[in-house]
Amino acid sequence: MAPQHARGSDALTTTDHATIRRWAEERDGHPAAVKGTPGGDDGGLLRIDFGDPEDGLERIDWDRFFKTFEERRLALLYQDSIDGKKSRFFKLVKRP
Repeated sequence: MAPQHARGSDALTTTDHATIRRWAEERDGHPAAVKGTPGGDDGGLLRIDFGDPEDGLERIDWDRFFKTFEERRLALLYQDSIDGKKSRFFKLVKRP
């Protein structure tokens, strides 16, 4: 799915794995799951972690991230830039 503008905002929405990965990595982002949430096949609560690892998150690989992403029918709501600078704003949302 090509990125689409969310109604009434500068935010874009996509389910395209390559777009999501490229957007995250351009901002030093890594796939992660919240520590202490169900893991294994369930995948835990997904996040994108930027820079140094955040205490409450564990890094996971992109395969696990996207497996859980698809199983939960999620989409990435994100902002590409704000005031000419790369934005890190994102939210994982349910697909319509």
